[in-house]
Amino acid sequence: MKRPLERRLAAVEGFRDPDPALEQYPTPAGLAAHLLHLADLQGDLARRTVADLGAGTGMLALGAATRDPQRVVAVERDADAIAVARENEGRVDAGVAVDWVRGDATRPPLAAVDTVVMNPPFGAQRGRRHADRDFLAAAADVAAVSYSIHNAGSRAFVESFAADRGGDVTHAFAAEFDVDRQFEFHTSDRETLDVEVFRIAWPDG
Repeated sequence: MKRPLERRLAAVEGFRDPDPALEQYPTPAGLAAHLLHLADLQGDLARRTVADLGAGTGMLALGAATRDPQRVVAVERDADAIAVARENEGRVDAGVAVDWVRGDATRPPLAAVDTVVMNPPFGAQRGRRHADRDFLAAAADVAAVSYSIHNAGSRAFVESFAADRGGDVTHAFAAEFDVDRQFEFHTSDRETLDVEVFRIAWPDG
C-alpha cells in the first residue's frame, strides 16, 4: 500500500506562494505515505473519522481519504492553500470527499474525531519556538489518536507533553523531510531535514 500511495500522492501540488512565517513546507509524498501506512496498519483510518490539522494543500488529508475512512475534515487557515487543496482532490481522486474548513487548526471547529494526522510547524521561525505545542494540544482535545511530524530531537518534549495530558506515545520513528528551495534565505536547491513521527493515544480514546 505504501509505494502505490506515494505514487498517487506525488500528484499533490504544494504551496504556490508559501509564507515562511507560517512554515508552509509541503509534506513529502513518501513521508506522508509512510505515516498513513502506519495509521492504516493500526486500524486508525478505515471506517474512522479523520481530521488533518493545518492541512496545507491537502497531502495528509487526501492520503487518508484513500483509505476508506468514514469522513475526513481538513482544517487550514490559508484560503489560497485550500484552493490548491481542492484542485489536488481532483488529481488524487481519493474516492471519499474531504470537507475543507478554513479555520485555526489550533482551535479546530470540530467535535470529537477518531484520528488526527498533521504536519505542524516545527517552530523554526524566531518567536515561534514549540509552535507544534498548540497543535498537539488541539489533537489532545479532539482525537482518540494522533499522528504528527516534528523536528528531530523532539521525542522528550512530545512524550512529556503527551504524559501531562494523560496520553501515551505508542509509536515513534525517524524519517527524512526533503525541502526544496522556496524562500530567499534558502542556500541550496534542496535540503533534507531529520524529523520524527509520533503516534499518540490520548485518554478516553
